[in-house]
Amino acid sequence: MDTDALRDEPVPRDNELIARSLTDPDAFAGIFDRHFGTIHRYLARRAGPDAADDLASDVFVVAFGRRADFDPSYEHSLPWLYGIAGNLLSSNRRRLHRDVALLARHPAPDSPLPFEDRVNASLDARREVRALERRLRRLSQADLDTLLLYSWEDLSYPEIAVALQIPVGTVRSRLNRLRRKLREPEADELTRTRRQQAEPGQGDGHG
Repeated sequence: MDTDALRDEPVPRDNELIARSLTDPDAFAGIFDRHFGTIHRYLARRAGPDAADDLASDVFVVAFGRRADFDPSYEHSLPWLYGIAGNLLSSNRRRLHRDVALLARHPAPDSPLPFEDRVNASLDARREVRALERRLRRLSQADLDTLLLYSWEDLSYPEIAVALQIPVGTVRSRLNRLRRKLREPEADELTRTRRQQAEPGQGDGHG
């Protein structure tokens, strides 16, 4: 056996593995090995670690059954797998509030705040978190899915479009709209600010 030739053989792309699996089902194991960990992590964040094992396995069972429908023009299968994961999650509407709470408190899951910073967080910071959580709860499921794939999974606009089966332009406009919406102060925040500004003695040192 020519071991040098084996070392020089290029690693097959996802679309090549899926195409090969249509006649050699064992080839799909390569997709599982590459992406199970990533999909499991995503599902654990959204549905909890207890549910992630079964859900992640279900994603690949569904993907294997639908592999003939995979568009071979896409080199990577991960956005497609995220889409299947999202469809499986959509049956559990209770996940919405869990998503919102996690996203509001941990917008960058891979870079958690130090324990000391969390302990010493100010009242204003906690109020801002609660305000962000209220805004996120008002988002539609489609908006929240788009936001999570972008902010948690670092998917590009085209990859999100594949995962959610929507045009890239819709992804772009949706994220732009969400950025504006999440920056806008809430009505009660504006009312509180105006009331504080109108109250005499605010910030001038008088009792």
